[in-house]
This record gives sequence, C-alpha cells and structure tokens, in this order.
Amino acid sequence: MNKFTGLIRRCVEDYSMIKDGETIAVGVSGGKDSLALLYALSSLRTYYPEKFELHAVTLDLGFEDMDFTPIGDLCRELGIPYTVKKTNIREIVFEDRQEKNPCSLCAKMRRGALCGLLNDLGISKIALGHHYDDAIETFMMSLIYEGRLSCFQPVTELDRSGITQIRPMLYASEATITGLARRYSFPIVENPCPMDKNSKRYMIKELIRSLSKEYPDLKSKIFGAIQRLPLEGWKPHEYRKRPLP
Repeated sequence: MNKFTGLIRRCVEDYSMIKDGETIAVGVSGGKDSLALLYALSSLRTYYPEKFELHAVTLDLGFEDMDFTPIGDLCRELGIPYTVKKTNIREIVFEDRQEKNPCSLCAKMRRGALCGLLNDLGISKIALGHHYDDAIETFMMSLIYEGRLSCFQPVTELDRSGITQIRPMLYASEATITGLARRYSFPIVENPCPMDKNSKRYMIKELIRSLSKEYPDLKSKIFGAIQRLPLEGWKPHEYRKRPLP
C-alpha cells in the first residue's frame, strides 16, 4: 500500500491536484479501482504536506442487488463521511430510452448527477478512479473510433458546474490495483451492468492485451507519447522520466 500511495502522490504533485485546506470527494462505484483510490487518498492525507479532507460519494444507478453497506462500513473504519445518492439512470438508459449506445448517455447522466450531488454537499473537487490502463484505452478508442488524438485530462475543470475532476491514479496500472484488491480483500460491489463486457472499451482492452503479447512495451510507449506530445493538460509541471507502473 505504501508503494501504491507513492504512485498516487507522484501523480498528485506532477499535476498539482490538491491544495491546502480542500475537501475532496472520492467517487466510489464499489469496484476495485475506486476502492484503491479511497484507500490511497485516506493514507496520503495522514502525511501529505497540503492538508485535505475526504468525502466518499456513490451514485446508486438503480440496478438490483447492489448493496453499498460494505462501502459504508469501510468509510466508517477510515473515518471518511459517505453519501449515497439514488438515481433512476438504469431505468432511463435501458428501459425508457433503450439506447443503442447506452454507455455515452449513462456517462453524461452520471456526470450531471455527480455535479448536482457535489453542489449539494458544497464540495468543488472530486477524485476519480481512472488509472494508467484507462488512459491508454481512452487514447486508443479516440484514435480508432474517432480518428483523433485525444484523452481525458489529469485535471479537468467543468466550467458550467464549477467542479474540478482529478485523476490521481494515472501512474498505477490495472494489474497493480488488482493485486492490491486481492491482498487487502477490498469489499467490492460487483457491477451488474449488461454492458460491462460488451462495450467498445472492452473491445479495445482486448485488442491492447493481444498486441502486448507481441509488443510488451506497447502500453508504456503509448502512455509516454500522451505525456510527450503532450496532449492538452498532460505535460507534468516538471517532467521527469519515471519507472513504468
């Protein structure tokens, strides 16, 4: 956990993600990524020179059999306030609209619901659990499906809502997070979404996995290209060559 938290701290410092005195919401879906972020930020706040508080938040999308009680128990153990907001996003996306591309609508609705929740809580910054592999997959999705070089940014200012999104896990690989989840027995809440393994992102993930067998350093080259181009918002304040996750 100390090594993992070190990766998070390095990313936070490279992109000036945290300011002294802030309260940062942590988006917790119940999956391994968001739980790893929650653990790491909880650890980081105990010694980071810029003092900050945390508030975990979850959107209940309306899927049956999703019990967030274990997340609430974990937050109490870590001394972090926890808020769950119930929504009807599943009903709108899969029943009312029956979208051909449900992931896009779902993402927009989740973003709107999160911004509304944060405004209600009086919090203007949220940490999201996107990691190293997510950035590579997003870059490849933009290239293959849209014909452009693009990726989400480490720090994103949502001007209309006044919310700032930060992604402190961009130096942590999915394999590292998976190992951490097993070692620390994360209280994972399984995702019942029917698109979980039937999306464009999943197909890109499989493509990268296949190509990496032939080109083992493929991921590091893509991630390095994202920083060195650099894509907008991706140049670290003081670029240093780093060991790969």
